Amino acid sequence: MNAKITLYSEPHLIDKVKQYAKQHNTSVSKMVTSFFKTVIAKESNKKSIGAEKTSKLYGILKDTKLNDNDYSKYLEKKYL
Repeated sequence: MNAKITLYSEPHLIDKVKQYAKQHNTSVSKMVTSFFKTVIAKESNKKSIGAEKTSKLYGILKDTKLNDNDYSKYLEKKYL
C-alpha cells in the first residue's frame, strides 16, 4: 500500500525532474522512492560495517585479569 507525501522544491527543478522522469519512462514518485531506499540502504550498510569490526573484538579480553590499577601503572610507565 502506498501513502501520499507532499514535497516542495524550486519550480525549475521540478520541471527538470519531470522531464527526466518522462525521458526515462518512470515517474517522479518512483524516482523519489528509489532515492529513499538507496539512502536507507547506505545508512544500514554503514552501521553493519561498524558492527562487523567491533564484533570481532567482542570477548577478546574476557580471560584477562586486568584491573584499574594495572592501567594506571601502564600509563605511569609510558609517560613518566
